[in-house]
Formats: sequence, structure tokens, C-alpha cells
Amino acid sequence: MTTDALPPPLQWAVDAARNKQAQGVTVLDLAALGAFTDAFLICSGSSARQVQAISEEIEEQLGRHGIRLAHREGHAGADWILLDYGEFVTHIFHERARLYYDLERLWRTARRIDFPDAAGAPREGTS
Repeated sequence: MTTDALPPPLQWAVDAARNKQAQGVTVLDLAALGAFTDAFLICSGSSARQVQAISEEIEEQLGRHGIRLAHREGHAGADWILLDYGEFVTHIFHERARLYYDLERLWRTARRIDFPDAAGAPREGTS
């Protein structure tokens, strides 16, 4: 899986996250690892409100294309929101929760695709 070969629903989710200034947007390709899903989309927001806004934008954009959400967790607390679309799972973290859970380390054998932060958006770990 390369950035130009992402399945359309996953690319729409990446675009939606980036539209809401998500930081550290990363796709982990899990297809060859025998995981329960083909990919993780991982990104961060700098506040609970931004984490929720990223989640809502992804749901809205995928819904416009008729892509149904199978399961959602964590929207109320907004420290870590999980959106399960079956073929891929989106993890939207508050910055400190992403550092704590470190899914990239847990799935370090997965092929990784990183997307640049939007122009003007702060990088993770900076103020």
C-alpha cells in the first residue's frame, strides 16, 4: 500500500483528518500481518474539541460516500476516539494519549505511511 494506492475510503478518511488539521497522520498497513483489519489510520489533535472535530469530519465525509461506521468508542471523553470501518480502523488521539499508547511501536512491523502536517499546524510535542 502506497499513498497513491490507498483504498478510496481510507484516502477519504486521511483527507478528512488533514482538513481538520490533524497532526502526525499515519497509516499502518496491517494486511500482511494477519490482523483483524487491513489498516490503522492514526492521528492526533491538540485538544478534546479538535479530536472530536476530526472524528466528526471523518464520519461525515465517509457517510457522504455511503461508507457505514461499524463501531465508535471514546467520543464523549475525546482522549482517544476509535472509528471502526471494518477494512480499516481510525484512532484519533489527544497528543498525550498517543504518546502513552504508542500504537506505532506496538505495530512496528507494519508498513507505515506518514503524511505531512498541514501548513502552519504545530508538530506533535511542540507548542
